[in-house]
Amino acid sequence: MENIMSSKLFTTRQGTVLLGVIAAVIAAIALLVYLNNYRSSVVQPEISVLVAQKAIPQGMSGDVLAKTTGFYAPTKLPKDQVSSGAITDASTLTGKVALADINPNSQLTASQFGTQSGVVGQLGPRQRAVVVDLGSPQAVGGQITSGSVVDVWVTSSGQGAGGVTRPIARLLFQGMKVLNAGTNGGNVTLLANTPTQAGQLIFASTNAQIWLALRNTISTNTRSATIGAGSVTGG
Repeated sequence: MENIMSSKLFTTRQGTVLLGVIAAVIAAIALLVYLNNYRSSVVQPEISVLVAQKAIPQGMSGDVLAKTTGFYAPTKLPKDQVSSGAITDASTLTGKVALADINPNSQLTASQFGTQSGVVGQLGPRQRAVVVDLGSPQAVGGQITSGSVVDVWVTSSGQGAGGVTRPIARLLFQGMKVLNAGTNGGNVTLLANTPTQAGQLIFASTNAQIWLALRNTISTNTRSATIGAGSVTGG
């Protein structure tokens, strides 16, 4: 009986149509499964990594780099295009410096950054480290250490009325950071925030006498002052 019904199913017109519909459904399901598997194999998940937007010079501080806009940007890339050790979070640059020049459009990787001794890692793009040679009193008797904040005074001879030379003391900078210092005078490394400040320190060190005044890190700045004999003696 079953053979007779199967035979009629294959020979009648309705049976043929039904078989065609079943075959089409099976083919459609197979196609959907294939396309889904193909899409999964082709479309890669994207990962956001840091990519250099302009040249990053060797020795640039990671701390400064993380705080300075324009040097890098988070960029989404397919997983298979992400370099080994690619940096995804700028906080990982803290305390490190670029070990070599990094070209624009390059992914930032962990191997490009490392620790470096000395003060260069503390310098921003415009900052300069200047060493001045001071005596013990001029360096606050050895009480200045790395990280101290000081005011920089300069004593010299100024031109007074009638061409008379008069000594003066001038407050040159306030709140300048000390990067390194000897235990009792000697070389003191100061952080100049601009190349011009660096030049002023060098000029003062060569042509006048520099005195440092130790201050609290939360002290406020005052109006720049020039002290002459009249300011001291009242004359």
